[in-house]
Amino acid sequence: MIHTRISGTGSYLPGEPISNDTLIAAHKLDSSNDWIIERTGIRQRHLAPVNVASSDLALEASRRAIEAAGISAADIDLVVVATSTPDYIFPSTAALLQHKLGITNGAPAFDVQAVCSGFVYALSIADKFIRSGSHKRALVVGAEVFSRILDWKDRGTCVLFGDGAGAVVLEACDAPGILATALHADGSHHGILSVPGHVCGGTVIGDPLLRMDGQAVFKFAVRVLAEVAHEVLDAAKLTAEQIDWLIPHQANVRILAATAKKLGIPAEKCIVTVENHGNTSAASIPLALDESVRAGRVKRGQTLLLEGVGGGFTWGAALLKF
Repeated sequence: MIHTRISGTGSYLPGEPISNDTLIAAHKLDSSNDWIIERTGIRQRHLAPVNVASSDLALEASRRAIEAAGISAADIDLVVVATSTPDYIFPSTAALLQHKLGITNGAPAFDVQAVCSGFVYALSIADKFIRSGSHKRALVVGAEVFSRILDWKDRGTCVLFGDGAGAVVLEACDAPGILATALHADGSHHGILSVPGHVCGGTVIGDPLLRMDGQAVFKFAVRVLAEVAHEVLDAAKLTAEQIDWLIPHQANVRILAATAKKLGIPAEKCIVTVENHGNTSAASIPLALDESVRAGRVKRGQTLLLEGVGGGFTWGAALLKF
């Protein structure tokens, strides 16, 4: 039986960290460092320069993941990029990344758009490709430049997000790696978190910036994250007590704490990196994973629960042996 394991992780954050005070001063926000930390847990974030795109961030994270896996880019036979901020309408960011990595073997490359749960979606899709036997090594990336879609006058949203990328290499193996995944969506909730605009004939139609009902998102997120966590645990016949690390989408500390509490997982088993890079949407889970691996916290053989929820609404979870 073919299984899938993570053989390498990588991440990348652009530029120097930008503190809350620096952000407040730059955009003349009616806010304070203490207010942002208390409400979100965020102390700083990274913002990409205007000439740096999602594929550029993905390239650096991918190189590090490929190196960690001990392979070359030519060994990759599938590229999946989760992003809500692609370089272009087309070609896909995955195709651009494939080119930048010098992968010329004709490997399929495509984007997945599920916002903040995009990485879990992409991981689940790549896992199924490998389990089918059609592919052996997949590069799965979450990359975002959310700074491009923020309203810098809206203190309730602009302080939350940052730019970055995270990547993993998945490989076929004999022993169980990814134990269970679950994906869901409910488009009826699209109004509480969206970018309700688009470009038509070169003209912006609607609102091209991120809008969010924070309280509604919080209530929805905590509920579905607990539900989908139990779903993958039940599928793998494991309990929450057997999880070594919960690595959730890094939205804000209140959602992270509430989710861990609802699952009965101690706070010390929940990976929290949001204070250092804010909410990087599809990039946040692989960023948190890579930072924890390189810090020596996440170790081989441990059981990890990854989960995220994003605009759409979409949500999902992946349970795996690292």
